[in-house]
Amino acid sequence: MSRFPVLLAATVLTGWSLTASAVTVVPSPPVLDNKAYVLVDYDSGQVLASSNPDLQLPPASLTKMMTSYIVEQSLLSGRLKETDMVRMNESAWCRGSSAESCMYVPLNGSASVLDMLRGIVIQSGNDASKAVAEHISGNEGAFAEVMNSEAKRLGMKNTHYMNATGLPMDGHYSSALDSAILARAIIKDSAKYYPIYSEKWFTYNNIKQGNRNALLFTDPSVDGLKTGHTDAAGYCQVTSSKRGSMRLISAIFGTKSMNERAGQTRALLNWGYSNFETTSLRPGNQSLATTPIWLGKVDTVNVGLTDPLQVTLPRGQSAQVQTALSVSPNLTAPIQKGQVVGKVIATLDGKTLVERPLVALEPVEQAGFFSRMIDHIKMFFSKLFK
Repeated sequence: MSRFPVLLAATVLTGWSLTASAVTVVPSPPVLDNKAYVLVDYDSGQVLASSNPDLQLPPASLTKMMTSYIVEQSLLSGRLKETDMVRMNESAWCRGSSAESCMYVPLNGSASVLDMLRGIVIQSGNDASKAVAEHISGNEGAFAEVMNSEAKRLGMKNTHYMNATGLPMDGHYSSALDSAILARAIIKDSAKYYPIYSEKWFTYNNIKQGNRNALLFTDPSVDGLKTGHTDAAGYCQVTSSKRGSMRLISAIFGTKSMNERAGQTRALLNWGYSNFETTSLRPGNQSLATTPIWLGKVDTVNVGLTDPLQVTLPRGQSAQVQTALSVSPNLTAPIQKGQVVGKVIATLDGKTLVERPLVALEPVEQAGFFSRMIDHIKMFFSKLFK
């Protein structure tokens, strides 16, 4: 199993995609006995350590992170309401087998969407997952198509869903890196509902069940996300932890026991917090510069970043990072708000750490005919005498 050496070639989640960053000297991560893992800084998106991050593996109940994400986004968009009632059809009903996790909604009974969401996240209910899949898409297969569409949109390149639960099925797989990408999306996009992932207990139908994430009970910095287990997958866990202003996400696939997945997660998080720090280099949604623009009703436009530019580095190195703005020459109106007009580059020792798009912070309308003619003449002579 490959491990990162002392020289860590970090990667960066730019939005939800990956770009290579500079080689940075860091301590070796802990040696972990599993099939795959990643450790990601939430704010910067940098992958701090990994082993087989893109390996396609059965995700077990980590699948339900996508199920819950779709429910959350449906609630936030108004497609669903928290009080909408979801029917428990026989195709979704859990018969109480000890071999699977259940919310225990009675056959032909119903529960609110919000209760179903808690049943998925806290109790890992297969019945709740299937029921909401049928409620949203008519059947579980059609819901899986929605899951795959969302996975593609988020940049999850090694994931394919066949069901809403994670029960073993040919063609159903994900990866450690994709699971971290999904966790990051849940925390960012579903902030209103993310506190549910830290709830330790949920009682439904007079049955009280504890969250399967054991670290919620032992580590106050942990506030999510999901565990999973099948014989094929082993014991898996995706965890988010926040200490001070720094948040880390870990994803571990294929450990041998519940204790091992918790212990390995703890070791990985402790290593990350001990050796790294995240620094904000440039703010988001603030003007970083004013650049000239031709053919517009105004002569300049403010440019900046949509989100803060942050980097994660070994402790003590952040003060050495430099940033520079590169603006496209000869910008011409019209310009749309959010249009990419250049890039911001962060470097360390002359090597690029990360690049982010530089965008126009406001729209610029095109000027009238005579103003544009004057600008065309000015542009001609400016190029002529360069």
